[in-house]
Amino acid sequence: MQGKTLPAGNTINSFLSGEQIPEGKVSTYAALAKVLKSSPRAVGGALRSNPFAPEVPCHRVLASTGFIGGFKGDWEKVPSGQNQTSKRKLLASEGVQLDETGYLIDKSCWWDKFDVS
Repeated sequence: MQGKTLPAGNTINSFLSGEQIPEGKVSTYAALAKVLKSSPRAVGGALRSNPFAPEVPCHRVLASTGFIGGFKGDWEKVPSGQNQTSKRKLLASEGVQLDETGYLIDKSCWWDKFDVS
């Protein structure tokens, strides 16, 4: 992320830019909201406006149900959403597999070990 500036006040994207969710792992809008003392909708709103995806890895954030959720402001059901197809490919390239309906297959990919220091 060197040389790039996140929009002022965008704490969620700033938080993610610090490699909080490692490659091959995913978290949820709710888990991020809890650690940032925010709401899942606020997290989704901030990630929707992330101009640096995938460098700021917002693709690693799923719905609490394990559903792929949105990406770049698009929340269409898989596989009809073009952005979900991109998100699915990014996750697959990191070893995270989703089923044909867009749900996380391997629950060991969940991540909640955030560094808030």
